[in-house]
Amino acid sequence: MKTHRMMQRTTVLAALLLALGAAPAHAAEGDLEIFPDLFRILSLGESPVRSHYVQLMALFLLMIAPVNRIVLKPLLRVLDERSAKIEGARKRASEISAQAEVVLAQYERAVEGARKQAEELRKGELDGTRGEQVRLLAEARQRAESEVAGARSGIAGALAGARAELRGGTEALAREAAARVLGRSLS
Repeated sequence: MKTHRMMQRTTVLAALLLALGAAPAHAAEGDLEIFPDLFRILSLGESPVRSHYVQLMALFLLMIAPVNRIVLKPLLRVLDERSAKIEGARKRASEISAQAEVVLAQYERAVEGARKQAEELRKGELDGTRGEQVRLLAEARQRAESEVAGARSGIAGALAGARAELRGGTEALAREAAARVLGRSLS
């Protein structure tokens, strides 16, 4: 706000100095003067009221107030409002950026916590599954061993029965073979 007022004063001062230094082009004998000498014009005895320089100066002084009120003040007000809006937008953007960083940090912490929890659940499930696998293998091994033991005892019984039957059958077969070889019955 202060810079705009200072800029306004500087603009008015610069325009005043420009008006003081600028006079209308003056045609002299044989040549054209773009910037006539003020002191020479006044020393020629021209009436100050009739001098173009004085007329321009009066016109300039009359135009300062309306131009200031109609052009400069609204323009500077708009510039002040624009600066205020830009500053407000920058402040809001920095606040939103800070909030976004906080939310992002919370999100990252939540994701890390979820990862740890999922890893713990996975390890727990894996340990439970391994324990179940060991238990099932032990039960299967026990059943297989009992079936093998039952089969062995069944085979041993069948083998003993087959041996006993073979012994009984071999004696009869041996007598019959001996009877045929001898040609008489051995009974």
